Amino acid sequence: MKPAEAEQRILELRAELERHNRLYYVDATPEISDREYDALYAELKGLELFFPQFESADSPTRRVGGSPLKEFQSVPHLQPLLSLDNTYDYQDLRDFDARVRKILAAAGRPMDAVAYAVEPKVDGCSISLRYERGQLMLATTRGDGMTGDDITVNIKTLRCIPHTLKVAHPPEFLEVRGEAYLPLAEFERLNSERVKRGEEAFANPRNATAGTLKQLDSRIVAQRPLAAVFYAVGVCRGIEFSRQSEVLPYLATAGLPIPEFHRVGADIEAVIRYAEELEKLESDLPYGIDGVVVKVDDLTLWPVLGTTAKAPRFAIAYKYAHDQAVTRVKAISIQVGRTGVLTPVAELEPVLLNGSVIARATLHNEEEIRRKDIRVGDTVVVEKAGEVIPAVVSVDLARRTPDAEPFDLAKQLADRCPSCGGPIERDPEFVAWRCASLGCPDQLKRHLEHYAHRRAMDIEGLGEALVGQLVDRKLVGDVADLYRLRLEQLAGLERMAEKSARNVLEAVEQSRERDLWRLIFGLGILHVGEGAARKLADHFGDLDMLAEAGEADLLKVEDIGPVLAGSLVRFFGDSRNRDILHRLRTAGVNFKRQAGSPEAGVMPLKGRTFVVTGTLQGMTREQAQEELRRRGATVTDSVSRKTSGLIVGADAGSKLAKANSLGVRIFNEDQFQELLKTGKF
Repeated sequence: MKPAEAEQRILELRAELERHNRLYYVDATPEISDREYDALYAELKGLELFFPQFESADSPTRRVGGSPLKEFQSVPHLQPLLSLDNTYDYQDLRDFDARVRKILAAAGRPMDAVAYAVEPKVDGCSISLRYERGQLMLATTRGDGMTGDDITVNIKTLRCIPHTLKVAHPPEFLEVRGEAYLPLAEFERLNSERVKRGEEAFANPRNATAGTLKQLDSRIVAQRPLAAVFYAVGVCRGIEFSRQSEVLPYLATAGLPIPEFHRVGADIEAVIRYAEELEKLESDLPYGIDGVVVKVDDLTLWPVLGTTAKAPRFAIAYKYAHDQAVTRVKAISIQVGRTGVLTPVAELEPVLLNGSVIARATLHNEEEIRRKDIRVGDTVVVEKAGEVIPAVVSVDLARRTPDAEPFDLAKQLADRCPSCGGPIERDPEFVAWRCASLGCPDQLKRHLEHYAHRRAMDIEGLGEALVGQLVDRKLVGDVADLYRLRLEQLAGLERMAEKSARNVLEAVEQSRERDLWRLIFGLGILHVGEGAARKLADHFGDLDMLAEAGEADLLKVEDIGPVLAGSLVRFFGDSRNRDILHRLRTAGVNFKRQAGSPEAGVMPLKGRTFVVTGTLQGMTREQAQEELRRRGATVTDSVSRKTSGLIVGADAGSKLAKANSLGVRIFNEDQFQELLKTGKF
């Protein structure tokens, strides 16, 4: 191809990709599949590689991230990013409207009814962008409202955010504000992949977003499918708006994504009716919302209404109350996970919620506590997140005692792990703290539980209570010590009769013969989940061969990337881990792939992805998953557009509904058996 032809094709591809980015992220009306998009992207990337003279900072291929930063720089906001007052009561909305009209009347602007812009309250991370003459120059986090972190290099990797505003005459200066978020479907997929790699699952989409935006390496950000919506402007020069309802259409025209289902209510009663409507549409949105934001639509009234020290008087958030209860935080304790992550937990005065008594609730991490400003002694609203895990939603500031102090995890722990007393360190990936000690007893307990899990070495009877006693009495210091336990040691423990002790020892004995992938998974190597363990076992066939493999050898294994390969090399290079492996071998633990494992040549379902749900009559769910894997299929836990088929038993539930909505092929038990028999999809 001649340079002139290449330049023309490059310009065409850039325009086409930007158009598809807009259709997907802004208009929510994609015209092509992910595969077709990737093909166009690859063509553009190849042409730019061979014709570097046509490179451009605006190219879609430049959204891949650059070299890691040493640290984020703090940037003062031109206008403070204030938080909003919020309520769960429609009467409070009416009171808010009454206050607005009272202030306006006192200022000589009496009104019988005030029009309000109503927008979904997106549950994400606040960001602010600055455009100068149409070019994106700066992106920051909310920070403390007065100062934020410069995350420009990370934000530029997001496909939905234009580097250049798509208007003919861009303003001299435009500051836009919005929320970055992880789409709910992508959050499920990302967490499923992380669990399979043996990594910590993110607690919720907002935590995943916050951790991603705080990555010093923008290449990691580029690999995460973050999105954003924008709903407000800050400082503007060269453009003026008279109403909030004019802002969102302009932002959309400029190429910035805006929230769906925004509307103007002629008065507060219209606002309440729309809030009720939007709550019913909540499940149709690609992001999580926890209510609506109500703003006086006339922007000329905002300076008249003014602000308090913390919040504007011209806006309020109405939050949906999802099966909530009110109680008090008695204390904040810290749990230590298998990988050392320190998770704060609210110790609550017991309260009845959804038919069960709640006495503890997760607080996720220190940043989440600071965002909600949760303190010991506070009266708080709790709800069951996803109807499973209790979580603290908000604080009743009116009932806070004067002596309540902001929570500081490092200060509370005196920079030491609550389990072992070892040092703790910040982990930006999870916006969390982590214990850095290999000898931490709580980490050991979680590690032993993982090793004994039915999806790993399947040691029945070795549960949390027994593991706790084994570690506390120093009978077990690592997984290899399990194979040295004696009957008299176990029989002497609490709630452990001789028969129970014999059963546990029998289960330990049986675990010596488990297949290789179970041992690899059970070792708890960082980033190595069940799927990766299976692929490593199939590729190497022997743990000793895996232990001697270098990064180059590991990268030849399907789906094994640099991060996972590096983790494996570090694990097997550690002298303590090598000692454990030597003792496992001496104890007679199987180090080789069993003869009955699937052979690479017989894979009729290779390339297909399945989910199994409900109760099957002919086999357990785990057996069904294993049969699929034996035929080369990938098995996941969540249904997405990439799912090839859903295997359905009795009481299938929400996965069946989601598969039907996405057009995923459904297999009943008879059809599943036929699939296993013939291998024909």
